[in-house]
Amino acid sequence: MERRTKTIAIANQKGGVGKTTTVVNLAAALSARRRTVLVVDLDPQAHATLGLGLEKQPGVSLYPVLLGEKQIEDVIQPTKWSNLNVIASEVDLAGAELEFGAREDRLEMVAAALRPVKESGVFDYIILDCPPSLGIVMTSSLVASDSVLIPIQAEFLAMDGLALITGSIDRIKRSVNPALELNGIVFTMVNAQAKLTQDVVNEVRAHFGDKVYETMVPRNVRVSEAPSMGMPVVFLDPHSKGAEAYKAFAWEFMAKNPTRFELPPVSGPQPAIPSPQPSDANSDSPAAIS
Repeated sequence: MERRTKTIAIANQKGGVGKTTTVVNLAAALSARRRTVLVVDLDPQAHATLGLGLEKQPGVSLYPVLLGEKQIEDVIQPTKWSNLNVIASEVDLAGAELEFGAREDRLEMVAAALRPVKESGVFDYIILDCPPSLGIVMTSSLVASDSVLIPIQAEFLAMDGLALITGSIDRIKRSVNPALELNGIVFTMVNAQAKLTQDVVNEVRAHFGDKVYETMVPRNVRVSEAPSMGMPVVFLDPHSKGAEAYKAFAWEFMAKNPTRFELPPVSGPQPAIPSPQPSDANSDSPAAIS
């Protein structure tokens, strides 16, 4: 089987919607299903980096790659879970908006940086944790992506946030990246008992149809606690309601975004597909999520 790497940006211009929590737990659940995943943390707050058990380190991020000072393979770090690797963030990314603003290639710079990894076929998914504002880094991340996954809360202002990010997707699709698609919308921090929740969910489903994932992630204390322990909730407490939801979402995500397909028979030897750097095995490394 051949692997076709897919680059997925997880983005929303509205903060506090569970964007980074979704990045961390989707990546973890996919890795436990034996999909190879590279998380690229592009948010200067580095919450995805910390949530996956890594520390911020100066010079170990996409920032020096964008500057041309390092190769991308120099900044990819394994986590303690198999199949899950990270390009961490650092505080210097906060200055990227000013530093890269005058570059002629600013819209394509993230795509150019990621190209060697994407073309290598090492990973099934490259997942980009975008900053929460539509600046140069987020725009360049969307240009580098095949599609955009939007986490939202089922609240009154959800449609306003959706209008902003889908408008940005449409503009980038028309001007720079015609292949960019809306991957889907996933509801997070859901209170299923609230009438407003059902009203918002129904409105979004009516407008976006099958682009809305069936799985909804409920509010859950364990999801909130997990980042402080540097662990995805799907590994910290795999039977909690939040973990079960993210595991179900990962299955649905894989079905909508397959990365492996059979090739027709050809004569001659097949080229080998490189494997990602293995993580250190330990007792915290589940082979799969039950």
